[in-house]
This record gives sequence, structure tokens and C-alpha cells, in this order.
Amino acid sequence: MKTRGLKFLLTCASFLVFLIFSGTASATTWDMPTPYPDKTFHTQNISQFAADVEKATGGELKIKIHSAGSLFKHPEIKNAIRGGQVPIGEFFLSLLSNENAVFGADSQPFLATNYADAEKLWTAQKPIVEKLLDAQGLMPLFAVPWPPQGLYTKKAINKVEDLKGIKFRAYNATLEAFANLVGAAPTQVEVPDIPQAFATGRVEAMITSPSTGANSKAWDYISYYTDIQAWLPKNIVVVNKRAFRKLDQQTQQAVLTAAAAAEQRGWKMSKKETAEKTAILKENGVNIVTPSPELMEGLKKAGAEMLKDWEKSAGAEGAALLKAYQN
Repeated sequence: MKTRGLKFLLTCASFLVFLIFSGTASATTWDMPTPYPDKTFHTQNISQFAADVEKATGGELKIKIHSAGSLFKHPEIKNAIRGGQVPIGEFFLSLLSNENAVFGADSQPFLATNYADAEKLWTAQKPIVEKLLDAQGLMPLFAVPWPPQGLYTKKAINKVEDLKGIKFRAYNATLEAFANLVGAAPTQVEVPDIPQAFATGRVEAMITSPSTGANSKAWDYISYYTDIQAWLPKNIVVVNKRAFRKLDQQTQQAVLTAAAAAEQRGWKMSKKETAEKTAILKENGVNIVTPSPELMEGLKKAGAEMLKDWEKSAGAEGAALLKAYQN
């Protein structure tokens, strides 16, 4: 009797272990790098996206967010996804401008300067971006814009000539070209490094969103925010196609549904962010300045020159994009 009882207990224990490990084996965890800190609204949005996916799949697919460049640095994220080091990630779309000019359409100065135009531009840009990324084994899930970009400086800027010689933070090839065109000296600086870059004198000015300015406590190192509304660049969330295809059809659909919701939510969050973060800048002593007509004339002139160069480099794909956008 004792032997039979012991066998029964061992059988039950083995069955319990089987259930535990079979359940664990069926669950999948995706590591997801993003270059932005937890308090950034983009990171908050993808955190909700991850929660939506986990809920919809009953925990079968979990997405672990690695924020602030903690897993991969910003320039490394896209290739990390492409190479299968991680299955999914978020990065700044126009960071890929050196690969193809179409990736940087949303960072062209003064091409789309409000949310309605930014949405039209994404509608025109998206099919081309999908095609380009597909050739690299990648699939875009959703894209969300930053608020309109403003000019942060230590001194008042009344005309383009006031920017000459200023050390200027750049975060992509387009902004680097823009800085050179207006006579500034561009320096590549990622978001987490902005305060230190200003503190050490590496940069003296930047064009970025109210979000980045408020989150990095810009009032500690600048005095003026000039609301030039230069462009609305986007972050994009991309998945490795091989990793996506390994999911069953139901899980794939859960990811796509959560992604569609994240895009809609993210655009609304961006609009809300613009007003809230601009108010925070003002509350902390930053001078919120309406740009002078002279400054805007000079900036738009530089933007028009850049758009001509962009059209040449973007070729037929760029021409098709602009035609779709303008129509």
C-alpha cells in the first residue's frame, strides 16, 4: 500500500511539474528597447501597448520595455531588430534618413507644421516606409508624432543671423544640415544627454519638442523657447517579421489591434502634450516667444532650400510622396 501510495504521489507531482512547465513554455516575452525615458509620453504609450497585448493574449505574449537606451543605444535599435537581437523596438523615424531620404520626410523643415498636415504626410509616407522596411525584414506597427518643434536658446533669437556660430544640438542628418544652413555648429546629442551637453558647453541651442524640453528641465540651461513649429517628426515602432510570423494567428491579430489603438492614442497624447508641456516651460521661467516675421522668413527660406535638396536625393519615391501629400 505504501509503495502504491508513493507512486501515486510521484505521478501527481510529475503531472503538476508538467503543467507548470508546459504553461511557461507556451508564453513568449519580447524585449523592446526605446531610447526615451519612462516619463516621455511615447514610452507611456508603448507601455500601454504592451499591457494591451498581454491582456489580449492572456499573458501568452509579454513585451518588456527597456527605456532610456538601457538595452541598446538609439542608433543601434533598428539594426538590433533587423538582426534578431530583439524582436521589436521604437526609434526616431528620420534617424534612417541616411538610408533613404523618404524616412526623413516628416523632419523636413516647414513642410508639415501642424497635426492635420502631419497626418496627411504620414498617409503619403507610410506605404513607402512599409516597402523600404519590408525589404529589410521589418514591419512597422505604428508611428506617433512629437509635438511641433520649437527653438530653445540661452539668448533671444530675432533673426536667422543670430544663430550663426551657436553650438547646435542635432539628432539626425536633416537637422544637422539645417543647422549648417543657418550658420550654426551642429553636434549629435541624444535625449538623455541633453542636460549634460548644455552644462558642459557642448551645445548652446536646440530645436526639439516641448515634451523633451520639459522632461529634461530645459529651464536649468536655457532662457528662451521660440515657438517656430518647424516640423512634427515621428517615432516608429517596428517588429522583426520572422519573430512576428512565429506567433500564432490570434496573437498576431492581438498585436496589430493593440498597435492600431496605440497609434490613435499616441496622436491624441501628442496634442495634449503640446499644451501641457509648453505651460510647464512657462511656469518654470522660460520665456515663451512668438517668432518675429523676420526670423520666420529666414527659417522658411532655409527650409525651402532643404526641400529642393531633399527632392533630388529622394528621387522617384520622394516625388510620389510629395504628390500624394500635396494632393
